[in-house]
Amino acid sequence: MPIRHDPSRDETTTNAGLGVLSQRFGNRIETGLALRSQHAHTTTWLPNQPPDAVFCPRTTQEVQVVMAICNDHRMPVIPFGTGSSLEGHVNAPLGGLSIDFKDMNAILQVNSDDMDASVQPGVTRKALNTHLRDTGLFFSVDPGADASLGGMAATGASGTNAVRYGTMKDNVLALKAVLPSGELVTTAARARKTSAGYDLTRLMVGSEGTLGVITELTLRLRGIPEAVSAATCSFPSVSAACHTVIQTIQYGLPVARIELLDAVQVRAVNAYSRLRLPETPLLLVEFHGSAAGVAEQAETFGQIAAEQGGTGFVFTTREEERTQLWQARHDAYWAGLQLRPGAKGLSTDVCVPVSRLADCVTAAQDRLASAGILAPIVGHVGDGNFHCLLLIDMDNHSEIAQAEDFIGWLNDLAISMEGTCTGEHGIGQGKAKYLERELGAGAMSMMQAIKNAVDPNNILNPGKMGLY
Repeated sequence: MPIRHDPSRDETTTNAGLGVLSQRFGNRIETGLALRSQHAHTTTWLPNQPPDAVFCPRTTQEVQVVMAICNDHRMPVIPFGTGSSLEGHVNAPLGGLSIDFKDMNAILQVNSDDMDASVQPGVTRKALNTHLRDTGLFFSVDPGADASLGGMAATGASGTNAVRYGTMKDNVLALKAVLPSGELVTTAARARKTSAGYDLTRLMVGSEGTLGVITELTLRLRGIPEAVSAATCSFPSVSAACHTVIQTIQYGLPVARIELLDAVQVRAVNAYSRLRLPETPLLLVEFHGSAAGVAEQAETFGQIAAEQGGTGFVFTTREEERTQLWQARHDAYWAGLQLRPGAKGLSTDVCVPVSRLADCVTAAQDRLASAGILAPIVGHVGDGNFHCLLLIDMDNHSEIAQAEDFIGWLNDLAISMEGTCTGEHGIGQGKAKYLERELGAGAMSMMQAIKNAVDPNNILNPGKMGLY
């Protein structure tokens, strides 16, 4: 979709907007190239498109002032959390102002009896859970990076716990966001359910900064389970591991996490995290509940796995052993990069119905092998989501073309299986051209109409999700 032409937006209006912002905030409006480049995309293969300036607000009121000034001068605004997203969400293709929320990192209140917390957008998931550790509660959404909670909401993030506890769409009870005019809106109250009006909370969660700038979130918390057990089991093939996942879900076993690592990824994890796992496809599983319950669940899973040829099944309730395993899983991206030093990692993110998981993963492996692409595979396979990390020499145009061809093929394959091109990374720039294929022209027109109504001057993260 071409960028919507706006004759009132040019370098002159941007400079005028920067001038007004500088008058209001002085040297807090930073324009150094190094800082601006850091606030464009650096974690993927997408080109770095820096903003014209960076601002770190300290209060919601400052965000309101900035938004109103930028709107008056048709100046794009790109919200920035920690920069860990993977699809170009924080790039600034039209320039503009990056609003970095690192200084809005307060935990505003914890309501232990109601099991919720209100936080500013710059709080990271690890910081919140550290704060909560003496309350008996935790926040369950856990993407691999220590991302900001505002960014996680904006991209609809999830992670290893999603199979039991859900994604950000399930765990944001309410939020506050600033519209382009500078108006502050509250999307819901703290009640656990409501029938009042449109579900604006879920409209904002996953909107990738295209409808408003989030300045506060109220999050659902969970009770820390009495007991936790982690189990590993090796398999003769990815297909056997995937069929174990399907049977586990169909059996109704209440897994908290169930993760797949293919043989290449296990080899990378062993080297990076100094483990000694068998270098064959592996499932890493976790159960939450009572001491007796988690032991019984682990035993049942072991029996299901054995029917699919699973071997080497072991489980542990020791915290240090569990922590080591899950940290190794969270470090899978960095471990994968070490398989080919100097290569860039291009991460896919498809999600399919669990019944199609084995077909999709196996087809992806076959296609990678025929193309000669080195790409470890990991996945939150309990909900049908998996990632191939393509390790590509970005100076080799042939490799880049092969990688782009594979990514397009995989996205189309997932969509043909009634799945999605993105389970958790979001659309951003990288997947914009696949969104209409997945949802259809009618849905795209509806989203564009909402965007135009809320943001008529198109200043909010323009170009993301194919919306302008």
